[in-house]
Amino acid sequence: MFRENTNYLQGNMFGVTNRVSKSLQQKIDNSAESTFYRLIFSRIDECLFKGLYSEEASRPNAAINAMVSALILMKLHNWTYEELFENMQFHMLVRIALGLQDLETMPFCMATLFNFQNRLNDHFIRTGENLFEQVFDGLTSRQLKELQVKAHICRTDSVMVASNIRSYSRLQLLIEMLLRIYRTLDKADQERYGEYFARYLGKSSGQYIYTLKSEELASELHLVGELYHWIDRQLKPTYGDRQVFQVFERVYQEHFTVVSDLSACTAQADRVVLRPSSELHSGCVQSPDDLDAAYREKNGRSIRGHVVSIVETATPENEVNLITDVAVKAANTDDSTILNERLDSIKEKTPEIGELHFDGGYGSETNDKKMQKEEITPVQTAIRGRKSSCEISIERNESGGFEVSCPLQRVQARATRKRFKACFDRNICRSCEHNNNTCRLISQKKWQVYYFREADYLKQCRQRSLQKIPAERRSIRNNVEATIKEFSCRMPGRKVRVRGKFKTSLFAYGVAIGVNFGRIYRHLQKKKERELTTDLNITLGIIMSGRFGRKFRDISRYLNQLLALHRKYAMSVF
Repeated sequence: MFRENTNYLQGNMFGVTNRVSKSLQQKIDNSAESTFYRLIFSRIDECLFKGLYSEEASRPNAAINAMVSALILMKLHNWTYEELFENMQFHMLVRIALGLQDLETMPFCMATLFNFQNRLNDHFIRTGENLFEQVFDGLTSRQLKELQVKAHICRTDSVMVASNIRSYSRLQLLIEMLLRIYRTLDKADQERYGEYFARYLGKSSGQYIYTLKSEELASELHLVGELYHWIDRQLKPTYGDRQVFQVFERVYQEHFTVVSDLSACTAQADRVVLRPSSELHSGCVQSPDDLDAAYREKNGRSIRGHVVSIVETATPENEVNLITDVAVKAANTDDSTILNERLDSIKEKTPEIGELHFDGGYGSETNDKKMQKEEITPVQTAIRGRKSSCEISIERNESGGFEVSCPLQRVQARATRKRFKACFDRNICRSCEHNNNTCRLISQKKWQVYYFREADYLKQCRQRSLQKIPAERRSIRNNVEATIKEFSCRMPGRKVRVRGKFKTSLFAYGVAIGVNFGRIYRHLQKKKERELTTDLNITLGIIMSGRFGRKFRDISRYLNQLLALHRKYAMSVF
């Protein structure tokens, strides 16, 4: 049964903050954890999670805002579950961040937190809704309004995240599935079919392939294929509904194919054949422990896992910029595809967006058309591929047509049945230094011709947009690398502690909420520092003018507060 947590709204007369000195209480109020309580914990909409629980009268749920906040702190500080609960029990400020006013109460146990995450995962599988994403969106929307953060200019980038899985070779993965199939069999079937699995039992998949010689690999793959085929025919009717068998079926279809073989007596039979390595794609199962992970090589680095793409505000007038959108996809998903899927969501969250900065990986024809429709100017800071030494420029004229120019000529393009055609004077082209060398024009009987589509014009607009904006805005995208560092520093070796797309998304949204909070906290501290400095200057002015009065007694207090603020800001972990 769902029940909101309102216990934290009732003050505790014997709580921690009421039993300490005034100076210590002031330090608690100025702490990052106390600010976290006010800005994050108190603003989590628990009603989002109402559908996870029964509507019938039953035992109520644990405090949802406490569990969500605990997961955020866990991702932010890169704690293990044991470290999380240790801090919840013995760290007074962490308890204050979770709305706990005493030193004894625990809002939930570790099993409850695991069950809560399982409920979130089941809900995601059943409905496609990520409730943690909705928490992030709700908090960020409110923060943007309260801080008056402008989102006219945004920037985006991505980071590859390795899943916490073992790196399997092809044969090792196939044998690992055989061992797991055997373990899922009933005891009677293990005895009955033990002879089929006997050569693989008693050792791990890694230990088994370690004893093989290179010349034995081909024959071993053939034997494994025959066993896979036998399992598919004999065990599927009994164990087909079990999850491990469903994973087995996917691996079987990805690595083997069944062909019909006619024997000498014309009786038809099936024969299993190993698929060549060239037919295996990056989305094939990388590990039976993470079916969402995919393989990708980028910048000389290979990874098995996912990619996290983020969008954040970048308007120069902002005193603080916030992450506004987070997406988690399989690692083999191209950056341009992620952006295309998220553009509608980005526009909905920040309707005023008019300029988006990104690198070369995000540019595409579909994105150009979609951003043109949404009235978003794409600013690309890098271009894929080699740059041509002879540039052909396409521009739209006042009549809606296209004008095409090369280093020596400028002509009007005309439409053909499928594309546009620009015809250049061959006599002028003969005197060009790029003639018959690096020229991109096609020689025809009368003209030198250049064919293009509207997509080519949009691509050039994207590539030229960087030069059209003021010089001080051309390096805006660079600072998004610092935000990416906020994610990568919490996963040593670019590997997270979890497996699967959903749990990786919990990591991504948790870190994004924490990063936004850290920026807001530092912004508030700087604002308070400026206010204290202003008061101090006024006090010094009064003293210097000879009007001492009360202000003379307050100067030491202002100085102490200012020094304390400097120390707190310097030591902040957020």
